[in-house]
Amino acid sequence: MSIKPAFVVLLVLVAVLGLFAFSGVRAETGGDPIARMLRGETPLPTAPPKPAPPKGAGPSVGTAPVGPTPLVMSARIGEHNDRTRLVIEFSDPVNLRAFTLAKPDRVVIDMPQVAWRLGAPPRPSGFGSIKSYRYGLFRKGNSRMVIDLNRPVSVSDALVLPPSAGFGYRVVIDLFPTQQSKFDANAGWPADLKQRESDAEKLAALMGEPAGQPGAGGKVIVIDPGHGGIDSGTNGVNGLMEKDLVLAEGLRLAQVLKARGYTVHMTRDSDVFIPLRERVAIGRRWRADLMISLHADSNPDPNVSGLSIYTLNDGRSDREAGALARRENQSDVIAGVDLAGNNPVAPILIDLAQRDTINKSSRFAETALGRLAGATDILARSPHRSASLAVLVAPDVPAALIELGYLSNSSDAAQMNTPAWRAKVADAIAAAVDGHLQTRH
Repeated sequence: MSIKPAFVVLLVLVAVLGLFAFSGVRAETGGDPIARMLRGETPLPTAPPKPAPPKGAGPSVGTAPVGPTPLVMSARIGEHNDRTRLVIEFSDPVNLRAFTLAKPDRVVIDMPQVAWRLGAPPRPSGFGSIKSYRYGLFRKGNSRMVIDLNRPVSVSDALVLPPSAGFGYRVVIDLFPTQQSKFDANAGWPADLKQRESDAEKLAALMGEPAGQPGAGGKVIVIDPGHGGIDSGTNGVNGLMEKDLVLAEGLRLAQVLKARGYTVHMTRDSDVFIPLRERVAIGRRWRADLMISLHADSNPDPNVSGLSIYTLNDGRSDREAGALARRENQSDVIAGVDLAGNNPVAPILIDLAQRDTINKSSRFAETALGRLAGATDILARSPHRSASLAVLVAPDVPAALIELGYLSNSSDAAQMNTPAWRAKVADAIAAAVDGHLQTRH
């Protein structure tokens, strides 16, 4: 049977048009449900409202999720004239909740623990409602995305799209511009989530072995790796994240101190966020003889380098120390913690009972700088500084915050990324602890 050339051409044309139409669906053109919704052609189902759980219900604080962990496979930001749209793609259905917090203005998307597989996530243009955002583990069993806003918004109910056209489950959240007064009136934690955070904070202070069981040296050390989870801290010029650096160094320091006979506790031993008040509570819970908080610094001048140590002051500090305190004290804001009515620093600074604690902290800082000078570069100007740092405010726990170096400096960032440097610095800090506590091993 012979086929006419004109008929062959027609078949080829139909096939090409069909292929083009199929590929257009994946590209979210007119065939995509979201695009149809924008044109008002197809209503989409809304996520069923999630009532506040009864008292005692919900996932246990600090427990891992049951069953396979859902994946976040992609996220997209669409900036339109009347709204900014966020689309999050999940491998499995996820119950999430979006709410707003004020001063600074943020949108918080709270969800069960998920694994983030975003690759290179999209960045906002800066001209829409979204200024920036971050995501990660907030607590064990609980993940979070926090969106910083350029302007006040109202948040739509989540729209859920079932898997189709190669996508997984998509959750669509729209941010509509609104008046500041309306934003402020609606901002705040849902009551059940606020209670969950309060319970988690109390539990964190009570968890672990009974306090008052010191090691061979009779001394207890609490190591506090800064940031964690949703709060990555400073990002280095070489891609090294502060939260990863300080956790690795904290774990190494813990090993060294335990080998010297100390009882060591850590505020975190994994990539999880710990609020500042909980960190202080943990130090007090264990009646620590010394609390060492580990961080890494940054500076607009890439030539600034070297380790420095901060201790608590009485509210007075130089400009650079004040700037660092403002950055570090923003950790809770970054993770979406409600700070309404909470200033953990100011009230305690005038407590006369804290004077001796501050003096002990300062003596440790001077001892540590002497030991660390043989292990790493020290900040050239005023390496021992004092600032109003929230993590150092326990009135009965001597504490120091060690800025291991500047991730904004290429030389510092490179050496902080090496096992040899980390081992030398851990040994030097441990030697400083020995010298400060006058312990013999």
